[in-house]
Amino acid sequence: MSREALEQLREVASKCATASVWTLGDDELVDSLDTIHQALQTLTAAQLHLIREIDGRGLPIAQHASSMAVWLRERHRISIHAAKRLADLAKAVDERPALDTALVAGAVNAEQATVIATAVRDLPADLGPDLVDEAEAVLIGQAEQFEPTILRKAGQRILAHVAPEIADARDAAALQRQEARAWQTRAFQLTRLGDGRVRVTGWLDEAGAASVNAALDPLCAPRHDDDEPRTPGQRRADALVEVCDLATRTERLPDNGGQRPHVMVTVPFELLEQQFGVGVLDTGGRLSPTQVRQLACDAQLIPALLGGDGQVLDLGRTRRLISGSLRRALELRDRGCAFPGCDRPPRWCDGHHIQSWADGGPTSLDNSVLLCGYHHRIIHRGHWTIRLRVEDGRPEFIPPAYVDPRQRPRRNPYHHQT
Repeated sequence: MSREALEQLREVASKCATASVWTLGDDELVDSLDTIHQALQTLTAAQLHLIREIDGRGLPIAQHASSMAVWLRERHRISIHAAKRLADLAKAVDERPALDTALVAGAVNAEQATVIATAVRDLPADLGPDLVDEAEAVLIGQAEQFEPTILRKAGQRILAHVAPEIADARDAAALQRQEARAWQTRAFQLTRLGDGRVRVTGWLDEAGAASVNAALDPLCAPRHDDDEPRTPGQRRADALVEVCDLATRTERLPDNGGQRPHVMVTVPFELLEQQFGVGVLDTGGRLSPTQVRQLACDAQLIPALLGGDGQVLDLGRTRRLISGSLRRALELRDRGCAFPGCDRPPRWCDGHHIQSWADGGPTSLDNSVLLCGYHHRIIHRGHWTIRLRVEDGRPEFIPPAYVDPRQRPRRNPYHHQT
């Protein structure tokens, strides 16, 4: 590589850069671009040969640079990332003569050469040299039709092409390590933020996440009767709560402290009657009076006599408001959530007092209706009115004026086809 040849190269490049291109025809314009591109790849190969020789002689260290990449950055004023790519590629083409030849010939460009070198480097260390050469040759051949991003994907699958048995075993081992790590690091936390919100964080393995998705997906669809549009995240949050509500109603969960799993809320009874009692959960969280009254619709109530400083002096017997034969009769009558258009089955539903029990409403079939958790919350906002039709004793719902200015009664035809 003589100085004279390099000077000639500089002069030719200068002429190309300053030449007018507007006089070229369309075909000449494209051909010129292709020729210069190929020449650039060949020059890149020459540049890499020089870099490798400079590195091999230890010139960067002799000039007090910490590495070849740092030396290139300072000398050519390029980014450290670009300098490192050049240094790494120079080493790669020095070790892979076939890749070097392809770059010199313009069969691959510098980006493609980097992708191929990385794919070959990532092959198993115990893979025979013949198979490594075959993998390299296949990727060099594919460089003619694939840009670097697609070529990188081909490189990730090249082991399956040249050694499928080894690839299958490697993939299986990698998957086992991945599954073991996911299982060991699984976690779930509920963190109270003190502002009424509880942050949910955690990790699941693929199988566990699939089960959660299968349970939540049917409940995540938008509802036509949403008072306000819910974001996808809000719908998933509501679905998680609904699934857990359903689980606590079943007989399948193990006892917790000798009792079925439950949510415990403490509130003075006289405040519950006055509709402004704030409830305190066993977790320490606080609930609004509306939420307390919703939970009290279908709950176990335990009267307790407390001392002045809050100690329990006497604990009465549990009273279940809607249960047993009344619950069965309610399910037989409503057959699911009675709110218009809802298709939730009975097991998803709470028993709701049409006239609140705390307001003196009786626990009877004529004062009860089945509502899913979502519509139970809507009803407790107080905008809808529920009544039983005299003709058949089934519930009907009076919408607020902003839903229907005429406030025509609505029924749920989904569960009753006759």
